Order: sequence, then C-alpha cells, then structure tokens
Amino acid sequence: MDALHPHGGQAVLRRGPPPRQARLVMILAHGRGSSAEDMLGLAHQFSADDISYVAPQAAGQTWYPYPFLAPLQHNEPYLGSALRLLGELVQQAGADGVNPDRIVLLGFSQGACLSLEFAARHARRYAGIVALSGGLIGPPGTPRDYAGSFEGTPVLLGCSDIDPHIPLERVHESADVFRRMGAAVDERIYPRMGHTVNGDEIGAVEAMLSGGTSGGVRR
Repeated sequence: MDALHPHGGQAVLRRGPPPRQARLVMILAHGRGSSAEDMLGLAHQFSADDISYVAPQAAGQTWYPYPFLAPLQHNEPYLGSALRLLGELVQQAGADGVNPDRIVLLGFSQGACLSLEFAARHARRYAGIVALSGGLIGPPGTPRDYAGSFEGTPVLLGCSDIDPHIPLERVHESADVFRRMGAAVDERIYPRMGHTVNGDEIGAVEAMLSGGTSGGVRR
C-alpha cells in the first residue's frame, strides 16, 4: 500500500456498458464499513440500462478514519487519497470520451460526504451530484471559499432530520454552499427517518438520470 495514497490500487467494480458507449457514467462512493459491491446493489434500483456504473473500494472499507466533522488534518492521508481517487476516476472517464457533464457523482453516508467535498473542490457542470445522508467535510466553521461554478448542475441532498451521523445544520450548510456555487439543489429532509435510503430518494435519482430533475427544497 502506498502510504500517501492508501486507496490507490484498490478494486474498482463496474457494471453496465463501457463508458464510451454509455449515456452517463455514475461514480458510486460507499459508506463506512460498506463496499463497492453494496453500491452496485443500490444501482440495481435504477432502471436506466445505458449508464456505466463505477464503484471504487476504499482501503479497509473506510475512506477516512475519523468522523467527517473532525479537523481535516486528522483524516489524512486517507481523505486526500480518497479525493485523489475520485479525481482519477473522473480523468479515466475523460480519457474514454466522457466529459464531466455526463458524470454523476453519488455517495451514501461517508461516501456522500466524500462526493460532496470532491465536487465542491472541483466545481464544474456535472450530469448530477447525489448525497444520500451526507454533508461537506470539516469541523464547524470550516471555510467554504471553494472556487468555480456548477453551472446549473442538479444536486440532490437527502437526509433524515435525526440522522445520528449527519447534523441537520451541515446538510443545510452544504445546500447553501452548492446553491451559491450555481447548482440547482433539491434538498429533501425526511422526518425521523434514520440513517438509510428511502424510495423517495431513489425516485428523485431516477428523475435526475432521465433529465427530469429541477432544484427545490423539501423540509
């Protein structure tokens, strides 16, 4: 294992057509203690058959060791390695002729936090960004002076109001940051849901994948 890139060289699972033949490429980031295989299982709930699914595996089944609200340096080098890996997958898609505006970033829990942080640090037009039970990474008060614009990228933020891992204030903060950066944010807060994915979120992703998403707020 590369000490500076612990997630480098880990398995990347794929399903669907090759990227060059796909309408969209979806990069799926799993949660803490979960797996790339689990994320491909989630992808089975989406009906489109022209999407290339790419699911990287984190070393030790975790993208970074401490909670996402910990000081950023406490989660290094794992956090930096995880962000680098997502960047490498986006670059690989580009080498296959897939520009970012045909890439969907989707993550659950820790993977949702990672996907949001990567997107914020690399703002551009994507096909979509989906964070299921997640928020931007860093302790309260972390500067959110990210550069660039999402140019209307549809963003779905879905979370419970009592999620034991994701403070509701961080979901709202993340939504505000992405709106400020030009994203069309659909923020859906579910009363007393817990830390899971529900059917409404799956339906919202389906709408996004079909091009039918519009930004909105549901609280």
